[in-house]
Amino acid sequence: MTKNHGDNIQPETRGDIPDSHPSGSSAKLALLTGGGRGIGRGILRTLSARGWNIVFTGRNRREDCERLCQEMHDEFGNDVQYISSDVADLNASEALVQTILDRYGQINALVNNAGVAPPVRRDILEMTPDSFDYVMGINLRGPFFLTQRVANYFLKQTESGGYVAGIVNIGSISATVASISRGEYCFSKAGVAMMTRLFASRLAAHGIPVYEIRPGIVHSEMTAVVREKYDRLIADGLTLQPRWGEPEDVGKAVAMLLNGDLAYSTGQVIYVDGGMHVERL
Repeated sequence: MTKNHGDNIQPETRGDIPDSHPSGSSAKLALLTGGGRGIGRGILRTLSARGWNIVFTGRNRREDCERLCQEMHDEFGNDVQYISSDVADLNASEALVQTILDRYGQINALVNNAGVAPPVRRDILEMTPDSFDYVMGINLRGPFFLTQRVANYFLKQTESGGYVAGIVNIGSISATVASISRGEYCFSKAGVAMMTRLFASRLAAHGIPVYEIRPGIVHSEMTAVVREKYDRLIADGLTLQPRWGEPEDVGKAVAMLLNGDLAYSTGQVIYVDGGMHVERL
């Protein structure tokens, strides 16, 4: 890949990855946003183990992502590329998609995982416009327009008989569970839930499935700051299964969906929350 599609596109290349894959290649290619750490890294690892070639994005340190690409290739033999790209930057997303198509000739799946918490947890009565815009830009506005762009490409693929595995959005239990100290995040994930329904409704007739995975309490950098709190809540029965979720738990669900194991379930929410959402007396 080259850096000729925008300043925010900074591909990480390795000498053992070919310059291009021919259009129509049997190798499956997934675009994964926010794949460098946390849940994204669990998805990256699981899809790599299942034979997917992957381009993942993020704003991580270049050296760390180069190392991760090499680790995945050495362990699983698949092609993994990192592109430094901010999903909130719509111009960068346009360049991202075009760069991947120029390089690989195809995209078969989109996994919208990139997301952030508010920089400072504040009561909703003290939420600032800047914090609201920051979280919504990365968690909802950016993913929506990236999905719009990829969905239009997918429609062309299906019209010509190309293979499309689908779209998976990583939501959160915060779509329905109120947390007044991070309302921005709750708003954004509620929006992701509706985004999933909208794209599922629009694309179903073309054989393109769209799903939402709704994780619960999962080990990640985002939840590290509240680990003691959730340790106590889990010990007190917050979840039916008395443990934290792991990034690979989410990764396995993504792999299942992209493998077509729930092909007649477009628009559905898959909970990966240890039973947290089950109502109990």
